[in-house]
Parts: sequence; C-alpha cells; structure tokens
Amino acid sequence: MDLAAEYFKGRGSQVNPNNKFLEKKYASLFEEGIDEEMLGDEKTKFFSDNPKKIISQNKSPDISFMRSINPYQGCEHGCIYCYARNSHEYWGFSAGLDFERKIMVKHQAPQLLEKAFNAKNYEAQTIVLSGNTDCYQPIERKLKITRSLLDIFRRYHHPVSLITKNNLILRDCDILKELADENLVSVAISINSLNEELRQKMEPRTVTAKGRLKVIEKLSNAGIPVMLMCAPIIPGLNSEEIPQIIKAAADAGARTASFTMVRLNGAIGDIFADWVKKAYPDRADKVLHSIMETHGGRLNDSDWGSRMKGNGVLAQSIHSLFRMAKNRYMPEAVSLELRTDLFRPNSGRQLNLF
Repeated sequence: MDLAAEYFKGRGSQVNPNNKFLEKKYASLFEEGIDEEMLGDEKTKFFSDNPKKIISQNKSPDISFMRSINPYQGCEHGCIYCYARNSHEYWGFSAGLDFERKIMVKHQAPQLLEKAFNAKNYEAQTIVLSGNTDCYQPIERKLKITRSLLDIFRRYHHPVSLITKNNLILRDCDILKELADENLVSVAISINSLNEELRQKMEPRTVTAKGRLKVIEKLSNAGIPVMLMCAPIIPGLNSEEIPQIIKAAADAGARTASFTMVRLNGAIGDIFADWVKKAYPDRADKVLHSIMETHGGRLNDSDWGSRMKGNGVLAQSIHSLFRMAKNRYMPEAVSLELRTDLFRPNSGRQLNLF
C-alpha cells in the first residue's frame, strides 16, 4: 500500500482516533466510505465554552510559568505534535482531526479576567497567553478575544507573556507597544523549521517560517521583546536546523531562545506515528526510533525534568548543538523579566469593544 498516496493534505492529523473516555466508538465494518466519513474535508466548527474562571494555575515543576489563559481550546493550526491534543478528549472529542476542526471558544474570557483582577487579595504575576493552544489562531481575527484580553492587561498594568506562531499578533502592536514601554510584555514566536515543505506537512495551517521571522523583526523594531521558541525539536526531522533557525531569529531581532524535545504523550503517539509514516515513509522508522532514543526507549517520557528535555546521548548532542548556536548568535541573551509592581486593581470596569 502506498501510504504517501493516502496523505490527507490541509490537516495535520491523518486520523480521527477514538476518544478513550467514550463508550461508543467508530468501527470499520466496510472498507468503502468510512475514511470519507471520518476524514472528509469537514469545515471547522466552533462551540461555546462558559467557564467560571479564566486563569489556569500550573502545578508542573518543569514549566516556567504558573498562570495561563487559553481563550480557545483546540487549534485550527493543526500542528501534528501538539501536546494539547490530549486535552480535547475531555470535551468528548478526538485528539486527532477533531482537535483541528472543533474549537471551543471562551467568549467571556475578558469579563472573567477583569473579575479576577478585581478580586480581593489578587496579586499580580505574569500570565501566559497560549499556554496550551494558540491565542492567535484564525478565528481570533473575527472574535478579537485576545485583543480584548490584552487591553485589560494594558489598563490594569499587569504583566503578560504571549506564545504564538501566527502573524495576526501584528494587529495588536499598538497595545503591545504600550505594555512594552512599562516592561509588562514579552512575546515568544515559535519556529522549529525553515523547511517550507516540512512546515506545510507538520504545521499545515500556520504562517511560513519566513513570515514568522518578519513578525520577530516588526515586533523587535517596535521595542517589544521577542524570544525564539525553537520547539519542538524532532530528531531526524528538524534537529539539524537548530543553528540556522537561531541565526535567522537573532538576525531578525530575537533577544533570546529556548527549545523543547518532542514528547508524544497519550493519543499523540499513535497520531504522530501514523502521520510520519504517511508524510515521510522513507524515514519514518528512523524518526520514531530517534524519538524513542531521547526518551528512554519510549515515544513519551512523563517524568518531571526529562519529559521535555529528553535524555541519553542523542538528546545531549541536541542540547549541545542548541547551546553552541545560542552562544554564537545570541551572545548577549538574557531572560525577559517583567514587572509586577505596576498592577492597579479596579482600573475601570468598562471593556473596550473592538
């Protein structure tokens, strides 16, 4: 069977696996029709989520931030490796194609954030936008939830950090510039390959690497501090590109860089394995074995500290390559520390409408 011929273009996942929390499952009784039903070019659908609070508290000791906000759950970008895919199963959806085309929207996020800021005894601490899924995915262009959130951070003089791979962030340069003037914002732009053919398969609905470098340049020129997020590194696919990516980001104005190793936890392991066998059948086994080599013989390592860094000889060589490239192209790299002492509660409850 020619797996490459079956490659499903336009989406990251090539399958829509069963949700392990559901009793009822799809079963292929007849070969004809089932793939069309489950994979067909279904349009993205949006569902409303109405949480009671919007700030998530992180308790993982190997993650640098403690608080995050995700105005959207699920992500139309469709990155095949995304660790957030597993969380979609808690909504009754699949971690595969459902994650990319069934998006939960938190319309009340701005109101909930302002309520949190005005709560008694609230203490300011940097909040990360996109700790799970991108806050600048395509629907944001219409809904402007992220922009409304940024306006609240601006009015309350509260520190915020953003992670994205979408150039839509440039729309909000006016607010970001005001935050940057008070050292209240930092931006991480995710780039893990300069290879456009790989990007189209691995991150099918994202901005090109060239476009993201332009984002770094424009934000940096506006005085907004930018970090390169070189993640995830997938040995055998993009690991050799690390020096070129860091140099390109540094030339565009990025002040520092970080990286993580790919970890295929939960349902993502099977989804990724299926994808790589269809997208790159000639080197799929090598890629999977290399990933396993960096995680103690498994596709996923759940141990704190090593799960995102990897271990073993191959992982250490990647760490060394990253460190040498960063020292060479970003010799003055420093961590981007934000201020928390400017926070002003009760800074006006009237939300701006965009």
